[in-house]
Amino acid sequence: MHASRRKIGRRVAPSVLSARLAGHVAFEVQPNGELAASFYGHSAALGKFSDAAIRRAQELRVGLPLSAFASGAQATNKEIALLVRRLASHGLLEFRLGPSLRGPDQVIIEPQVPDYWPRTPRLDNKDALVLSRFAYMRRRGSELVLESPRSAALFRICDANIAASLAALAAPQPLKKLRRQSGFGGVALLALLVDCQILFKLDAAHDSGFRPTEGNDGLVLWDFHDLLFHTRSTEGRHANPLGGVYPYATTISPPPAMRRCWSGSRIELAKFLATDTESELPIGKILGERHSVRRFDDRRPITLAELSRFLDGTARVQSEWTAPLDAGGGSSITYTARPYPSGGSSHALELYLAVDKCEGLPRGFYHYDAGEHALVQMDAGASELDALLKSAAFAMGESRVPQILITIAARFGRVSWKYSSIAYSLILKDVGVLTQTFYLMATAMGLGGCAIGTSNIDLFARMTGIEFYIEGPVGQFAIGRGAPSEAAR
Repeated sequence: MHASRRKIGRRVAPSVLSARLAGHVAFEVQPNGELAASFYGHSAALGKFSDAAIRRAQELRVGLPLSAFASGAQATNKEIALLVRRLASHGLLEFRLGPSLRGPDQVIIEPQVPDYWPRTPRLDNKDALVLSRFAYMRRRGSELVLESPRSAALFRICDANIAASLAALAAPQPLKKLRRQSGFGGVALLALLVDCQILFKLDAAHDSGFRPTEGNDGLVLWDFHDLLFHTRSTEGRHANPLGGVYPYATTISPPPAMRRCWSGSRIELAKFLATDTESELPIGKILGERHSVRRFDDRRPITLAELSRFLDGTARVQSEWTAPLDAGGGSSITYTARPYPSGGSSHALELYLAVDKCEGLPRGFYHYDAGEHALVQMDAGASELDALLKSAAFAMGESRVPQILITIAARFGRVSWKYSSIAYSLILKDVGVLTQTFYLMATAMGLGGCAIGTSNIDLFARMTGIEFYIEGPVGQFAIGRGAPSEAAR
């Protein structure tokens, strides 16, 4: 008879949660006796503190356990607690989790909002935990980070075993079971992740952790990529550089204001332009009559002269100039002015025309050279051209393809060279104003147009030979002469 054996859970040394200065921050004592934090050429006043508190504050370079000043019973502890809170409000602190102050880091918590403070809600062995569907791990430089658009903090994972154990939480796991797993990072880490909504507790044993469980009805409606894009391209939910900071000005030359011309045969459009403007409608009437046209009159297709006028009035380069960078340093960048506005005058949008029927223009795939007001024919296969046109017809709910499909593509680097965090957001705003410009011009000319909300980035890459992340479609617009039933609207 064998002696009974008890399974002994894996013992994990309790982790120490400490506050420490972010790596780019240093303390300075001002001549008036105030303590200040300096970072990236800026300074933030923190207030006056006693000599004892200032000496102890130097421990924040390595890390000061939160428990060391939590009580505030002593005067110095009270001052340190105030100082740490002020540093946190400026986003100058990070929080470290590890078995000891001198040992290796396990996890570094980087606040993403100024009012973040680490909290560890109580967890019981019976609690079942699972990763939020908005949580994701990624490489940042040589580091592994765990984050979520819902989280007020980012977690830098310094221990590969902890990363593996967190990955296992893609499926719900009871805390009792997690305690026995190799790489278990401790209850404190799990509690911090629950507090940041990177993990959440299931409400019942039968709960599967699907959308209705996490958050409210408003959250159910968001897809992962949409919420991530929304939060990372606006202010308030992340600590990344944002705006026109020219992050690559010292490493990459600015992309040109206009893309290099394609080498195909050119069709000059200027000779088709008319000078008569008496028939143009007032803007108020155009706005009132604007509507989407999805069906076109193929017995009377749009003409090359009309296409020339349409492109001239919506997308042609009107002027070009060079100006020094906002950031200084002696560098300069070239800009253009066009009929539609663009964030920072970037004008990163390019127009590619898939032509099915146009009087005076052969069927084919063309690039619009906005600087020279010309069409350049491109060597795209007939099957790819058909696929592009048919997908547009399908998107509009029509059986026949549009007379001309304009693909709006973006040279992404033209915007991201200057702007951080908001680059793609700016591009989409530019697509919106260009689309409205298309609508208004088509209405004024008595043509029909329809914006299309989808585009195939892989098909476009095959037709142009350009990697999807260098230049890719961000919008489409069908243009032609509306069918009589559409025009009657």
